[in-house]
Amino acid sequence: MAQHARYDGSWEAVPENVALARRSVVAHLREAQTADPPLSDVALAVSEAATNAVTHGFVGRSPGRFRVSVETGAEELEVLVEDNGSGMVPRPDSPGLGLGLPLIATVADRFETHTTPSGGTRLCMWFRLDPQEATLVN
Repeated sequence: MAQHARYDGSWEAVPENVALARRSVVAHLREAQTADPPLSDVALAVSEAATNAVTHGFVGRSPGRFRVSVETGAEELEVLVEDNGSGMVPRPDSPGLGLGLPLIATVADRFETHTTPSGGTRLCMWFRLDPQEATLVN
């Protein structure tokens, strides 16, 4: 079972930093002895959320930043991915298929989206630490 640990990281919202964010979160969770699952579920969700921030958060403007934080509790992980972009707005010219949020909803125990005080987007995702209760195992 994972040890109680907190992680915070921040990157410029450019495509090459999506993989860097995912690897950084996975390294932290491995160091905290997090089981898999949920480790692979978290990695996938962080990739999808960070990709959304990079792809959708800064349309028509210079890239800002996105941040990932992880709080490991007694029974679950809380993962936040937040950007300082323009928020969740419809994009008829979207380069993706719109599968990121449904995929996150599938692998996370639960998730919520919020608008930050600055107008950006915050995705809050929770994952059970017990491998037997992990979303994709059931």
